[in-house]
Amino acid sequence: MLDISRIQAITLDLDDTLWPVWPTIARAETRLQEWLTPSAPRTAQMFADLKQRKALRDAVVAASPHLQHDMSFLRRQMIRDAMLQCGEDEALAEPAFEVFLAARQEVELFDDALGALSQLAARWPVLALSNGNADVQRIGIGQYFCGSHSAREAGAAKPDVRIFHSAAATLRLAPEAILHVGDDAELDVLGALDAGMQTAWVNRNGHVWSHPRDPHTTVGTMAELCAVLGV
Repeated sequence: MLDISRIQAITLDLDDTLWPVWPTIARAETRLQEWLTPSAPRTAQMFADLKQRKALRDAVVAASPHLQHDMSFLRRQMIRDAMLQCGEDEALAEPAFEVFLAARQEVELFDDALGALSQLAARWPVLALSNGNADVQRIGIGQYFCGSHSAREAGAAKPDVRIFHSAAATLRLAPEAILHVGDDAELDVLGALDAGMQTAWVNRNGHVWSHPRDPHTTVGTMAELCAVLGV
């Protein structure tokens, strides 16, 4: 059972908790493709092929397994490697990546997200905790967060306990004083449980829980979470 009296801060997942991620990624892929087509057409053709794009990613991970948690590194290196393979100017990799990253910040928040963020931030420090490279400041919701902590900064991705413990250290709190909120059963809930945090599973799509350990609370929306927490 959730013990609200123990909560001194919240760590909050971003993708698929505050906005749907795959439409955002699809839009960013399209923007990248549109930029590459006139500037690096052979690279654009390679990136348009899903199998070739996957092969590029697999090769980057194989060459730098210690950085596979860093989404920005993976994307930037994929673009650079594609340009090299295609005989095009690798100096274009950085501006190409920036096109993708800028589009990555153009999210469409769930209807309940802003109200919930305002209510939660008025009660507790809220730290963004994500495996991805969304930037709450560039998105325009930074005022609701005391900071952001990513897999890149932690050196490990959820569900690895190191990212949760690193977030706790950033908040200067013991893990048990933190409520982690997220949509992914394994990455968010089980990872945070392993780290000693309380957990709230945001189950927007009515999935069935299929793990032996339960979240401390399950909600269908962020608005429902606020009601459970009494804010």
